[in-house]
Amino acid sequence: MRGQIRIIGGQWRGRKLAVPNIVGLRPTPDRIRETVFNWLTNYLPNSRCLDLFAGTGALGIEAASRGAKSVLLVEKNPKLYQQLVQQCTLLATEQIEVICANALQFLNGIPHSFDIVFLDPPFGQNLLQPCCTLLEQKHWLNTPATIYLEAEHTLTQPILPATWQIIRQQQAGQVNFFLISSS
Repeated sequence: MRGQIRIIGGQWRGRKLAVPNIVGLRPTPDRIRETVFNWLTNYLPNSRCLDLFAGTGALGIEAASRGAKSVLLVEKNPKLYQQLVQQCTLLATEQIEVICANALQFLNGIPHSFDIVFLDPPFGQNLLQPCCTLLEQKHWLNTPATIYLEAEHTLTQPILPATWQIIRQQQAGQVNFFLISSS
């Protein structure tokens, strides 16, 4: 294990999530999560959330902790998937579902509608644009929906579907992050 991160708000505030030592895994830091969840405060209660590149589950589990009705965590790494299942078992929650799948293949499947999507793919793999396109074209989003994007600091303006609009953006260290509205 590489360490731990903590849930910073809601019913599981202070609970720790294990961070396995896996190349490329970069959990969203506390400081960024705090900002993002301040942005999302009014959108979270009773929402349906999708965390497409779940990793440690920090974003999706934080959303559930703060009042999301349901959260779907999608993670393709089997080791991380198992860790997420164990973590949800420890939290004794039924509002979080974990799926082991490739995000792009998942988005090409049968769509469900979500209010909030967390999109924090591995950096440098050009996954943001295809995911945004599939979310829009395959009708994965409720109207309206809110999308959180996290990208390397060199991506200052993501290419988004025409109906999406950046409502907030910020940079912290090597990360640019965006809150987007889809209508």
